[in-house]
Amino acid sequence: MKTTFYISLLLAGLNAVVHGQLPPNQHNEHDPNEPKHHTHHSGEAIACLKLVPNNADFAFQFFKEVILEVPHKNVFFSPVSISTAFAMLALGARSATQTQILEGLTFNLTEIQEKEIQAGFHNLIHMLSHPESRVQLNMVNAIFLTEKLKPLKTFLDDAKALYQLEAFTTDFSNPREAEKQINDYVERKTHGKITNLVKDLDPQTVMLLGSFVFFKGNWEKSFKPEHTEEREFFVDAETTVKVPMMHQTGKFDFYFDEDLSCTVVRLHYNGSATAFLVLPAKGKMKQLEQTLVKETIQEWSDNLFKRLLSLYFPKFSISGSYEITNMLSKMGIVDVFTDQADLSGITGTPELKVSKVVHKASLDVDERGTEAAAATAAEIMTMSLPPTIEFNRPFLMLIFDRDTNSTLFIGKIVNPTITS
Repeated sequence: MKTTFYISLLLAGLNAVVHGQLPPNQHNEHDPNEPKHHTHHSGEAIACLKLVPNNADFAFQFFKEVILEVPHKNVFFSPVSISTAFAMLALGARSATQTQILEGLTFNLTEIQEKEIQAGFHNLIHMLSHPESRVQLNMVNAIFLTEKLKPLKTFLDDAKALYQLEAFTTDFSNPREAEKQINDYVERKTHGKITNLVKDLDPQTVMLLGSFVFFKGNWEKSFKPEHTEEREFFVDAETTVKVPMMHQTGKFDFYFDEDLSCTVVRLHYNGSATAFLVLPAKGKMKQLEQTLVKETIQEWSDNLFKRLLSLYFPKFSISGSYEITNMLSKMGIVDVFTDQADLSGITGTPELKVSKVVHKASLDVDERGTEAAAATAAEIMTMSLPPTIEFNRPFLMLIFDRDTNSTLFIGKIVNPTITS
């Protein structure tokens, strides 16, 4: 019987931002509002960009698995948190187990070597966490080990060097104390945003591996709180709820996708984060979910144009908590959860497997982001009334980092009044 351990994945997103992988060259080079890349990151950016297409494919494949599990509920997760944790796990995996993990993350191992993948994730973490981005994005990787388990020095050294891994000794034979230690750590690292991440720990657990992401961003153009009003949101044909609806009139990046019958509006955060708000026409959400791929995002990016709009967007808080072992198994990551697992690169012996993978994410969207922007700008409006775009039925929200072309978060908001 293999010894089991938990993997716990966490994303905390404050005020509507998530990381994800966009195709390269998504920027409009002539758009003065786009932030310029930091030239001294160019070497890191090259390493990161090797991961971009694969991380994007993983993000949207995983999205399709999540919505199959919870078809009529809010969805919110961080693909970069999941892929980072499993890339880190691949450091200690061997043979077929390692191959399945990396191929499950959509990497073609005939085109990219495992060392290149690890270097790319190392540089991605560094770039996403860089203070110059003006977006607070903290990625934390941690391992909690029973005292009896002696990990190989090479594994710990590599994981610390590549993933800034923090290691802690934990007494899993006392589940209550172990849960408190882990949950206190997670709550502190996510500024109180994620609480009670782990519960009902098995006393036989020997290791918990966690990847945590905390995001905090401010809208480039904040909404005025006095313009927020209660309006109707149409969950489905039978259900209507009241939500606080923010409102802003101005020029926005806009595109209508005729093939997918959806409206796309892009909002920037201060710094390098961007949100795509996607409103499908009535009855078209399922078509959008089933066909969404990275090339779709590229098409939207290429076709956005400035348009004067009267925009209504709900103020909401949602979270998602998922046991994702089954979803990952469907994507080809199988052996690591069974007695066929080979994680001998962690301890030197093969007596180890993953018993559970938990991912928890949360998102708050309000008028300011989290802090009011210091700048003031006046826009001159035409006298004619601009068209109104109102996000008053289920929609998607995708959050990207422009400096790394990464998909930070993917959300499907079915009912903004339900927080979890």
